[in-house]
Amino acid sequence: MKNCSFRKRISLNHELTKLLFKRIRDRKFNKMIHLKFSKLTDLKSDKIIDLKTRIKNSSLGGIIDSIKSSAGVRLIQDRLDALFFKFPLLIFYITLIWYLEFVYRIRCFNGITFDFVFPVLFALPAGAVLFSVSRLLGERSNRLAAVLITSVMSFLYAVQLIYFGIFRTPLLTYSLIGAGDALKFVDVIYAALAKNAAVLVLIFGPVILLIISGKKLQYTRMKPLMLRNMFLFCIAGYVISMVCVHLTGKEEFSQYSIYFKGGSPELSVSKLGLMTTMRLDVQRLIHDYRYNVNAAAAFQEEETNSADDHIYDAEAYGTDNPGSAGYPSNAVNPGTAYSGKIPDGYNTSQSSQFGREYNPGNSYYPGYGYYQRDDFSNAGESGIGGETDTDEPYNIMNIDFEALIANEKDKNLLDMHRYFSSVEPTKKNKYTGLFKGHNLIMITAEAFSSYAINPEITPTLYKMTREGFVFTNFYNPVWWVSTSDGEYVACTSLLPKSGVWSFYQSGKNFMPFVMGNQFKKLGYITKAYHNHTYTYYKRHISHPNMGYDYKGMGNGLEAYVKETWPESDLEMIEATVGEYAGSQPFHAYYMTVSGHMNYNFFGNYIARKNKNFVDHLPYSDEAKAYLACNMELEFAVKALIEKLEAAGVIDNTVIAISADHYPYGLPKECIDELAGHEVESNFELHKSTFILWKKGMSPVLISKPCSSLDIIPTLSNLFGLEYDSRLLMGRDILSDSPGLVIFSNRSWITDRARFNSITNTVEFYDGTENDPEYVKQINSIVAKKFEYSTRILDTDYYRKVVPGDAAGEN
Repeated sequence: MKNCSFRKRISLNHELTKLLFKRIRDRKFNKMIHLKFSKLTDLKSDKIIDLKTRIKNSSLGGIIDSIKSSAGVRLIQDRLDALFFKFPLLIFYITLIWYLEFVYRIRCFNGITFDFVFPVLFALPAGAVLFSVSRLLGERSNRLAAVLITSVMSFLYAVQLIYFGIFRTPLLTYSLIGAGDALKFVDVIYAALAKNAAVLVLIFGPVILLIISGKKLQYTRMKPLMLRNMFLFCIAGYVISMVCVHLTGKEEFSQYSIYFKGGSPELSVSKLGLMTTMRLDVQRLIHDYRYNVNAAAAFQEEETNSADDHIYDAEAYGTDNPGSAGYPSNAVNPGTAYSGKIPDGYNTSQSSQFGREYNPGNSYYPGYGYYQRDDFSNAGESGIGGETDTDEPYNIMNIDFEALIANEKDKNLLDMHRYFSSVEPTKKNKYTGLFKGHNLIMITAEAFSSYAINPEITPTLYKMTREGFVFTNFYNPVWWVSTSDGEYVACTSLLPKSGVWSFYQSGKNFMPFVMGNQFKKLGYITKAYHNHTYTYYKRHISHPNMGYDYKGMGNGLEAYVKETWPESDLEMIEATVGEYAGSQPFHAYYMTVSGHMNYNFFGNYIARKNKNFVDHLPYSDEAKAYLACNMELEFAVKALIEKLEAAGVIDNTVIAISADHYPYGLPKECIDELAGHEVESNFELHKSTFILWKKGMSPVLISKPCSSLDIIPTLSNLFGLEYDSRLLMGRDILSDSPGLVIFSNRSWITDRARFNSITNTVEFYDGTENDPEYVKQINSIVAKKFEYSTRILDTDYYRKVVPGDAAGEN
């Protein structure tokens, strides 16, 4: 019976279906459905009216009428009609922002990802604001305002595009304070304008379009009702945008985290769009200003409440660490030493690691590619991570964090005390104090890289890369304020704060761990030099605060260094070594400039000066000009060594040389040319050379991933200086702590993997297929290093926890 009933139901449904199709055919819906689009457009008005009548008289037409008659649909329809037919200028502004974001992203980031949906969303409220501003006055004034607004928008995106093309990072508002100094590099700006001329035409295209065809748009003054509607549209667009931001979750690289917690400008532009990044930059700058004003007022205000009322109880605060800087327990110690075996990635034949044959007679090959087994036949055992015989096995100071936590009234400082007390310090090792009592010359070389080292044209630098400590996996990440931030990282072991000039900001802070103050405390002569304008990047504030007697062009060095562009490193060295080499002990710091872009032989004095040394090389003119600029560093370092030998102090002097950033002024195709292959842009592009050299020292190869952030703790350990490794963001490279390289966009490299924050992908090279927990842990470590570096700068934290005489109060 059940089966029979089922068959009857099937039959009944079949009959109903047939009846339905017959009714559709009877009402000639079949003809309507199969009308071609071309024929539909050719229908005369009477046929269209007839078609509408047929639909209306059908049952389907009744359903459609009921839907159309509903209040919600009528409201939506009215709003859409108003939007597209009454507010074409609004559509223009929204489309303008989409267009500019698209052009900027294609040019600077070489593509569009799903994240582009967020610039699209944020364009809705922004377009409404621009529309409202351009409809407040009379018709003629409004049209002029529309052209002006469009021009300003195009100009902002054009400036950002040119700035990114030069410095490989978005322009931050704070950097505008240095616009006057930057105008000295007009040749660099002109070259960037010429290179991006076609893209600039596209960016200013909407301005031309508006001037030519803008008469068709409406420019009448907005009535109160229209203004109210625009306000509601703006609010609705913003709410929709923020809901979507919240839906991305609170992971480290989500739109939510970047919007509310901050992040690198490059990552913010990629995830949120350039317009939103600029807005957030201004908001944060205003917030920081207010914070600093309030903090200063609070500092002056006399305390009126008892300490007990403000102490945060440890249990109430939570038992979880606010973020340990120690590495996951499953991390592998990457520190390796050379013991007669060629490390992975090196060839034993006379060829570069990039696949080109090396011939010292007529060819040049970059980096460490031409290492041979014989180069390190006298290499000693490095013993990285080896124990020391000192009483205290860790590089820490006598800081009573427990007492600080128990008595702290400020919630922000309390959190900092908790964090730094939880950081695992680095151990002392067999190299602790190796250079104790020695002199130190530290050089930050402008745009220096492995590509500038060649046995034929730079024999001194080439030799130094094969003696002393040899770091084969060293990186120089580029930061937001290019050279200044590069100096800041190398000199302080702190990550720069986005949106400000961190080095300049540090000029008011207590900086006990920088080399100048460390050696000044020990009675050393401490000198610093820069062969360009001494006030550039406010170095006349930051460098004396580091404990240096500082000279540059304009406050003493101009008497010895000829004013050219760029100026000579050789002339700076020859003029200054005598000021300190005659007395021991001494520490000197140099910031060079000869390696600065643009790389050509007509506008770059140093390149033109050294052109004969590179003319025979098989490279493009820009690549040869870059090498010619770095010839001046070769001559300077050679002269430095000769003068130290003449003064009889070479055997007791250590020289440390690193770059501020990779040569971003050199076109990528030229970098590929020098490398002999296409250089990967997120990681490999920043790989560089750190020279740590002492005459006569056997080479020690270090393959641990490391960066300029690790220079200060490594030097501090080697010179036996008193410092607290918990309070620095870098690690002693010679310790047994796992290596970590951090990039400005929060990508990273460890011994196990490398993580690309832009693509949100990870590559393991230790045999692991996937370890999401490890990636999450390292992302958290990286995020906290950025966060607490910023807090150290903002709160002058060292002054609060380090004894004033620990490194010579400054």
